[in-house]
Parts: sequence; structure tokens; C-alpha cells
Amino acid sequence: MGYQPILRILAHHRGGVINTDMTVVRTAWMRNMAARDNAFMDGQLLGHALSSASFFASSNLILIAAISSGLFGGEGAFRSVSSLVVLQTSSRLLFEGQLALVLITLARGLLDFMWSIRQMNYCLAAFGAAPLAATPEQQRTYGETAARLLNPALSAFNQGVRAYYFALAAAAWLFGPIPCICVTAGAMALLLWRQRRSRAAVAIADLRKLLEG
Repeated sequence: MGYQPILRILAHHRGGVINTDMTVVRTAWMRNMAARDNAFMDGQLLGHALSSASFFASSNLILIAAISSGLFGGEGAFRSVSSLVVLQTSSRLLFEGQLALVLITLARGLLDFMWSIRQMNYCLAAFGAAPLAATPEQQRTYGETAARLLNPALSAFNQGVRAYYFALAAAAWLFGPIPCICVTAGAMALLLWRQRRSRAAVAIADLRKLLEG
């Protein structure tokens, strides 16, 4: 709940985060798509992202089923888990709360993947509907409009992937409150570092400068 607002604040005050820089790169991609005679290559590129989103959504469903089996396993599941020395579950209510937090986090990611898949399908329709005979200004406008559809689709995909990080952090609660706090803070720090300081972030920021220049 706190990561996305922090990311928006960083992007607003300092700039140079992958999420905002990529919106510029994708907009340039859509302008080029609208100017091409054949958008087959663009459809292929988006198809790879669509396949990835479908894979992650399927994996997410498997994880949700596994967590649900433990959550609704009753007293037997609680006794089996509480017998493990490394886990800290003082009561069945606490154990169910710990699993429920992981389940909610994964479910949020699944909803993001599903929404991403739907929007990507809308993008494919937009690729196919690109006008064949249009002025450069019309092509530019069409590309920028298509980017307004593509950017939320891939942002939802990113949010779905991010849910895996925080699902791991939620699962750390099974080992106690201190591990949960440490892993949550570590996940936040890792994600923010990748957004601003990683080699990919620097390269994408340079790409944005080149495109805007």
C-alpha cells in the first residue's frame, strides 16, 4: 500500500524512475507503430508480453490454491505447521491471519495480471486498426492515443510482478514479526533501487533523454 505512493513522490520531485521513463519510450514506440505500413512486428512484441502475463497469472493461481489449502486445512494444517521449530505461530487465529495476508497479496497480483491481459488484447486491436493512409499528424495522434492504452496495460503487469515481492515479505511473517519487517523493508529498498539506481534505470533514463531530444 505504501510503495506506489512513494514511487509517485520520487517521480514527481526527482524524476528518473523506470516507470515514468518507460511511458515516454512506449509512447515513441506507438508513434512508430502508427507510421509503419505493417504493425505485425509490434503485435509480435506485445504478444511476448501477453504470454508472460498469462504465465505469471497461471503461476499465481497455483500459489493461491496452495495457500488456500493451508488456510482452509483446519486444525490438522495448523498442528503440522506449528510443529516446525523455525515457524512462529502462537495460535490458529494468528496462523490463519498470516496465510490470509499472503493470499490477499497474491490475489491482488492476480487481479493486476488479469487486467493487464485484457488491456493488452485491446492494444492488439488498436494495432490492427491503425489507419493505412493518414497524415503524419494523424499518425502521431493515433500513436499517442494507443500509448494511453499500452502504458496502463504494462503498468498493471508490473504491479502483478511486484505482488510476488510483497507476497514473500508477507510469508516472512510465519518466521516472526522481525523477519517480516526486515523482508518488507528489504523488498521496498530493492524495488526502489531498481527503479532509480540500477543499470537498467540509468539506461532507460538515457533513452528517454535521446527520444525527447
